[in-house]
Amino acid sequence: MKSDIEIAQTTSMKPIKDVAGTLGLDADDIELYGPYKAKISLEVREKLKDKPDGRLILVTAINPTPAGEGKTTTTIGLGMALNRMGKKAIIALREPSLGPSFGLKGGATGGGYSQLVPMEDINLHFTGDIHAVTTSHNLLAAMLDNSIHQGNPLNIDPRRIVLRRVMDLNERALRNIVIGLGGTAHGVPRESGFDITVASEVMACLCLAVDLNDMKKRLERIIVAYTYEGQPVTALDLKVTGSMTLLLKDAIKPNLVQTTENTPALVHGGPFANIAHGCNSIVATSLGLKLGDYLVTEAGFGADLGAEKFFNLKCRYGGLQPDAAVVVASIRALKIHGGVEKSDVDEKNLEAVKRGMANLEKHLDNIKGFGIPVVVALNEFPTDSEDEINLIVERCNHEGAEVAVSRVWSSGSAGGTELAQKVIMAADKPGSFHYTYALEQPLKTKIASICRQIYGADEVKYSDKADKSISQYEAMGYGDLPICMAKTQYSLSDDPSLKGRPSHFDITVREVGLSAGAGFIVPLAGSILTMPGLSKHPSAEKIDILPDGKIVGLF
Repeated sequence: MKSDIEIAQTTSMKPIKDVAGTLGLDADDIELYGPYKAKISLEVREKLKDKPDGRLILVTAINPTPAGEGKTTTTIGLGMALNRMGKKAIIALREPSLGPSFGLKGGATGGGYSQLVPMEDINLHFTGDIHAVTTSHNLLAAMLDNSIHQGNPLNIDPRRIVLRRVMDLNERALRNIVIGLGGTAHGVPRESGFDITVASEVMACLCLAVDLNDMKKRLERIIVAYTYEGQPVTALDLKVTGSMTLLLKDAIKPNLVQTTENTPALVHGGPFANIAHGCNSIVATSLGLKLGDYLVTEAGFGADLGAEKFFNLKCRYGGLQPDAAVVVASIRALKIHGGVEKSDVDEKNLEAVKRGMANLEKHLDNIKGFGIPVVVALNEFPTDSEDEINLIVERCNHEGAEVAVSRVWSSGSAGGTELAQKVIMAADKPGSFHYTYALEQPLKTKIASICRQIYGADEVKYSDKADKSISQYEAMGYGDLPICMAKTQYSLSDDPSLKGRPSHFDITVREVGLSAGAGFIVPLAGSILTMPGLSKHPSAEKIDILPDGKIVGLF
């Protein structure tokens, strides 16, 4: 089979104005970025405000493994399959970061015959949104250090600066640095560092804002440091939010592209799925619900992180009502959760599948706990046996979940019709969507609700530092914010080595952060890197552009 980029480069793309036309958009509603990319004006939402919303479908997955689950590919294939069946479906995804694209993980445009195109553009600079976030964030950082240099009128304590700088690449050497060296003309020396841009609170603000004005208000609330008296210093105090918002005036507009079968796709925003909520923007999702009958979107990592945050954070802030969820799994991945090494996942092993099913079953329980109908998408691999497939179908049916074998990677929409049919039926069922916790509950109560109900933990333990932070944030008036847990994606617990469905474990919260602008509290369990590093042989070694302009080596 051809590589992803070879398939993408042989796709017959429609002019993006024609794709927009299928959604009822005219030339005044879009801003062209070449023939195959466009931004959609924010005024379109106002024009469509009285139109009923379509059905909202979330695609999530089991805890990720090295064997692969295929969540993004499934999301794209499902959207195309719904269109194939005569439904007006739209896909909504996050924008890929350059860090993973040049690193080891790869891009975020799907794979095989279920991809977004032009995949090279989307995986690289795209329409410049992430660069705009980078610049807006770093302007705030520059204004902060300039304020200290210019006599420190805000009385900022240099030891209590919480804002770091960002860049959209994996660069471990910049995780911890010293700035301001070279004498008095070059600033005030202090320790600092870089995060990857998608970990920026500015990105989270953009993705949780309902409009431009809401985004500006969120930017104003970003806490960058504390004074010697312990009072918070915000972006508003630095008088920079007008300029920051200006830099993001185009970035807040959703991007319109298409799939390999010309299904419309909104690709917008890209918050980190660990320390932020890992979903595309509320602006894009709410717009897609007005433009189509079905809006298929996804959330980062497994359902314990992505889906939980989608429901408790994004749906809460966006006033969204999900109609159904899809949990993606593969037999190979279930075997890893059942204790098999990656090198042995292609061998038939019913016992390992049985053990690994515990992970999938916990995620199904969690989705049903939100009051959402759920369907399992079993991403097919050539080595899957009929006995293994039948076992999964039987176990999932016992849990009250339908299963569809998905072949969208190899066959595009034709391989997703069974999944689409079952998703349509699930979305037609009456739901009773509700959140895991109430906002007025104490922070520790909300954290415990997630750890016990979603992860299956017995207790939550706190370091002295975390305890102190929680007390401080509640005293500052932030106790009614929702929770954005930061932990490993590889396990339901905070220990990445615990596969399957761990039991009799505790969650240890070592730190608690505050994202006052985005609007959530971030309890950190375990060790989370906000600036990834490159592998020994990163993808950047294989990517090239030929004399005729053709891009090669990009997945």
